[in-house]
This record gives sequence, structure tokens and C-alpha cells, in this order.
Amino acid sequence: MHLNQKEFSSSSISATFLRYTLPAVAAMIVNGLYQLVDGMFVGYFLGSEGLKAINIAWPLVGIIAGLGLMVGMGGGSLISIYRGSDRLIKARSTFFTALLLSVAFGGLASLYLLFFGEYLIDVQGALGEAKGFAREYIDVFLFGAVFTVLSSSLPFLIRNDDSPLFATGMMLVGALTNIALDYVFIGIFGWGLEGAAIATVFAQITTVFLACIYLVSPYSYLSIFKHPLKAGWKEAKKSVALGLSSLTMFMYYGLLVGFHNRLFADYGSSVSVAAFAIVGYLMTIYYVIAEGVAEGIQPQVSFYHGAKQFDNILKVVKLGCFVTVAAGITWLLVLNIFPEPIIGLFNSTNSALIDEATLGIRFHLSTMYLDGLIILASMYFLSVGKGGVSLCISAGNILVQFPFLALLPTIWGVNGVWLSMPLSNIFIILIVFPVMWRDILKQKKSLDQVLV
Repeated sequence: MHLNQKEFSSSSISATFLRYTLPAVAAMIVNGLYQLVDGMFVGYFLGSEGLKAINIAWPLVGIIAGLGLMVGMGGGSLISIYRGSDRLIKARSTFFTALLLSVAFGGLASLYLLFFGEYLIDVQGALGEAKGFAREYIDVFLFGAVFTVLSSSLPFLIRNDDSPLFATGMMLVGALTNIALDYVFIGIFGWGLEGAAIATVFAQITTVFLACIYLVSPYSYLSIFKHPLKAGWKEAKKSVALGLSSLTMFMYYGLLVGFHNRLFADYGSSVSVAAFAIVGYLMTIYYVIAEGVAEGIQPQVSFYHGAKQFDNILKVVKLGCFVTVAAGITWLLVLNIFPEPIIGLFNSTNSALIDEATLGIRFHLSTMYLDGLIILASMYFLSVGKGGVSLCISAGNILVQFPFLALLPTIWGVNGVWLSMPLSNIFIILIVFPVMWRDILKQKKSLDQVLV
């Protein structure tokens, strides 16, 4: 059931929060399954070299998915802002423009892998068998990049078309397809990392196919194909500007994974790189929840911003912060109480790998709930049309870690690599969180003065 402007405005905050956030969290969990399941199959069938290879290849593919996220989040925010101010023609134009942008960026992503793929593998210190595995993995995405971009952007566009449940459903089907094909291509056919990549691309094609069915169905709120198709250059620029922080966040993950891979190779061993891969998968489980909460509040905050309901924005952000921190602390407790059985899901035979990954959990993940708040703050500014501030937060989150990564390993060795992220999280949250609350209260205060 779709909500028009009046119905959306009059719905309770908690009900609307759940309506958007639960499907968004579910969608992000489903999306995280792509990575998690690939890691489990690769760790089981290819061992530590396979885990090392997929962790080296992921930053390259992650940037491609980030292009789709940029279009989906930027275009989606603009769609909801236009819906909140009852400008449906603009909303339809933005949606169609976002589709064209996704296809264009998919083509550019293929060229990026063609010309820079091997260099970006080498710069992370990949050698021997791991390098070959990583090369096989990204070669598949050379031909499937357009589907990677579209499968990342379309769920967010459809969510802002007031269909969060369908957006989640199509991602779920894609994830289940990926799991089934991983088993066939890796477990039965023995295709290794190439099989994992083929499974992922086929799953993404499935997601895109379902999205196309939705867009021509009567269930689409904006029904863009039942109205004159019009792409807007202004909408394209606004969508990219708003969504650039989301791409930067993905680049942040990719760059930091790449730097960590190189530092673990220099200060540790191949076991350290494989352990970092496992810790990264465990961190992803929380990140998909944190990102899901942030993406779930985005349609609400964008709509309330367009409707100038700043009291509601304050309530939604408070609720989002509480859920984000509570989820992070809960997962952190589980990981610290039961590290060995959880790590054993990826590799239960290598005791050195289990010990190193346990150390990574203790150090590297100790402040991950603060990273969740940083994601939420960036999403807030994107949702209210302040893409520049959102971009600064995402870029700052990257840049602030480099001094820690440069200094701490020289003092504490491999332990310094593990500690770089948590210490940088403490530093940046002391800046970002007050800035976000000041902006919310400033908008609320200015509206109160106008009403008086």
C-alpha cells in the first residue's frame, strides 16, 4: 500500500520508521549475504589463499557497487524530497534519469576494470596463487559490471517509489540465487573464485530482471513508463552530488581494505591477511544493519525535509541512533563471547588463523558501533539535500585513518594495524556527531521562529 503526502505526514513516527527501516535492514542483510556466502564457500573449498584473494579483489568490485549506490541513494533522496513537496513530475524525471545514469556508469566500470584491474591487485601485494584467484574473480565483473551497478541502484530507487517491501524481496531472491549458484559453481563444478563471481553476476541479473517487472507493473507508485519519459540534466547533477558521499563511503571501505591488506602483508603474514578477511566478514554483519537503519531513515528524513516537518526529523534520527548503537554493542558482545565457533564457519582447521582472527575481533571491532553512527550522520545530511557535508563526513572518515595506519604499525607492528580503525573512529565521532545535532536543532529552531 502506498502512502500519499497527507497519509505519510500523519503516520506515527515509529510505524513509519519500522515500515522503511525493517525492509532496509533486511535488504542490507540480504545484500551482505553476497559477500558472506562467497567467503564461507571460498574459505571452505580454497582455504586461506582463497580468502586472501577475495579480500584483495573485493575493493575493486566494491567501487562498482558503490557507483550504483551513489545513483540509488542520491536519486532516491531526490525522489522522496520531490514527493514530500508534491512534485511528482520531477520525481518521475529523477527516477528515469537515475536509470540512464546506472547504465552509463556500468559501462565506465567495465573500462575501469579493463585498464586498472591488474595494477590494483598488484599494489595490494598479491602474489602467486592468491593473485591468480583475484584476477579470475574480477575478470567476470569486466563483462557484468552494468548489472552490478543496476542491482545496487534499483532497490534504493524502488524503495523511494514507496515500495520498500518489494525492494527487499527482489534482493532476497537475488541473494538466494547467489547461494544456490555458489554451491553449484564452487562446491560441485570446482570453478573457485571465478565460480563465485559468476554466481554473483547471475544473482544480480535476477535482481535487475525483477526490478524491470516492477517498473512496468501497476504497483509502481510513480509509474514512470506510463508517463512521458524525460531525463533531466539538473536531476542527474543533483543525484550524483547527493549520492557522492555514498560512493565515497564504498571507496572508503575499498581503500582501507586495500591498505590493510598491504600492511598486514608487510607487518604480519598471509595468515594475517586471511584473518583480516574473516574479521571483515564479521564486521559486515553489523555494517549491513547500520547501513540498513541509515538507509531506512533516508526516505523519512527526505520526505519530512521536503514537507518542513523538522520535529519529525529529530525523532527519527534519535530512534535511528539508538538502534544503531544497540545493534553494534550486541554483536560485539556475541563476537567476544563466542569467537572460535563463529570464526570456524570460515575455517575451522587452521589454529593460527583462528587465533589471529580472534585478536582482530578484540582490537579491530571494538568501536564499530561508532562507525555506524558516522554512517547515519552522513546519511542524514544526504537526506536533507546537503550532499557537500555528507561528502565531507565520508571523505573525512577515510582521511583521518591514514595517519593512524601510517604511525601505529611502526610502533606496535601487526597490533597497530588492528588498532588503527577503532582509534580513528573515536577521533572522528567527536567531530561528526555534534555537527549533525547542531544542524537538526538549527533547522527546528528556525522553523519555530517563523511559526511564532
